[in-house]
Amino acid sequence: MSIKFKNKEHEKFYEQCLGRTGSLDPYHKAFFYTMGISGETRKHIEDVFNFREDAIRPEGLNKGWQTSGSCCLTRLAFNLWNGWNADGCATPYDLFTTSDATYMLEAVRLRYPEYCKEPQIPSMSRAR
Repeated sequence: MSIKFKNKEHEKFYEQCLGRTGSLDPYHKAFFYTMGISGETRKHIEDVFNFREDAIRPEGLNKGWQTSGSCCLTRLAFNLWNGWNADGCATPYDLFTTSDATYMLEAVRLRYPEYCKEPQIPSMSRAR
């Protein structure tokens, strides 16, 4: 499955974080992909993720650097990690109000690969 990255920095961040955790499961992939979409969330990853404990830090949503856009990304990342919706603002209605929605949908695809497979359509040449 090929992954659509926003830019090279996004891809580099994603690979570095997965390497740092040593995990390639859908939870980690979706979380770090989402947090890598924005330069601001990349810069503050330690505020929202504890690498030593391999856990999210929900209190990171209240940090002064958070903007409406970065909050959307952080909430989606938390929700994809473990279903987190403690503040009630992690619904698609709340989250997909940003120009990064295309990449946010890619994160959902990473988290749920078993449900996002392309359907296999037989070619017309084989059907004859």
